[in-house]
Amino acid sequence: MQSLDKRKYRQKYNMFLVEGNKTINELPASPVTVVEVFSTDPSLLFLPTITVTQISAAELRKISFLQHPKDSVALCRLPDEPGAADSPRRLILDGIQDPGNLGTLIRLADWFGMEEIICSPDTVDVYNPKVIQATMGSFARVRVIYAELEAFLSNVERAVFATDMLGDDIYDIDFPTSFDLILGNEGNGISAAVRNKADRVVTIPRFGDKQSTESLNVAMAAGIILGQAYRKS
Repeated sequence: MQSLDKRKYRQKYNMFLVEGNKTINELPASPVTVVEVFSTDPSLLFLPTITVTQISAAELRKISFLQHPKDSVALCRLPDEPGAADSPRRLILDGIQDPGNLGTLIRLADWFGMEEIICSPDTVDVYNPKVIQATMGSFARVRVIYAELEAFLSNVERAVFATDMLGDDIYDIDFPTSFDLILGNEGNGISAAVRNKADRVVTIPRFGDKQSTESLNVAMAAGIILGQAYRKS
């Protein structure tokens, strides 16, 4: 199972891991197919149709990707890659590299009722163990689709907003009912080709006297913008 921390082996075996009782207990109500579960205490799991194998804490440490393993690990089958369903509001992610950021963005999308996220091919894999852990179960409720963004956005017939340090103040914008929000790579931002597909570039203004903070974490910025967008739409 330890090989499943690498994408090529997840694809080779068509499997990925989910850790933690709370998330695992949510899986039967999701599209995720659970193959087998390994747990130090099966009595804490509610999986009547799934095989649960009891293991020791030492055995759990050997198969877990966490520094401090929780309680259970589920071996799950990779689902077929979903197609875009044209949800009313979407995040478009261009080159997000940090697994924690992608996981948090998926969790944010779930919080705001967004059903899908479109990612560039170079965005970190959604089934990376660190991404799965950071979603806190939201990966099972939000479709993550990988596509060439320039081509994808060429066929979008709705408002597309790109985020940048220089752009229109989000507090002056009336966001429409349907929109796509592009968020860029942690270090380089949105690529020029993808940015050119946006209808409008927006920014979060800085407040206070010093205004010396260089930038915001991409997931933090997404939360601020989505909060404003949903309030005004």
